[in-house]
Amino acid sequence: MILLSRSIVHPWLCDMMGHLTTRHYMAMFDDASYVLLSEATGWSPNDPEWAGLGWADVHQEIDYKDELSAGTIVEISGGVKRIGSSSIEIRLEMRRMNGKSLCAVMAAKTVFFDLSLRKARPFTESMRARAETLLVEAGKA
Repeated sequence: MILLSRSIVHPWLCDMMGHLTTRHYMAMFDDASYVLLSEATGWSPNDPEWAGLGWADVHQEIDYKDELSAGTIVEISGGVKRIGSSSIEIRLEMRRMNGKSLCAVMAAKTVFFDLSLRKARPFTESMRARAETLLVEAGKA
């Protein structure tokens, strides 16, 4: 797994019970997933070579392992679980920066997408080869 992001749990990201609310877990994971997709495939949204190409999320599942309160610094790391013909399954782990305890895990499936045609597009061989360098164990909990 590679480090994708670091974030701070600000008080305004917390709910009335004093911990990071679920909507902001998703936002942090979403940011990290774009970094992972770029690292795994070479995709760059501002590069003319990739114009009109992007991603369509089709499934996400989050397991919450530990509460996060305001002031906590978290790191999100991730890797590739599976590469299909036009889809990729990823695993992201959110951990406390100090102490490294696991706080949440997200599994997601995303489709490489032609934004004009609004349909899946197959990975190129170079995208596949690059993504294979970030494969992680499928059964890792």
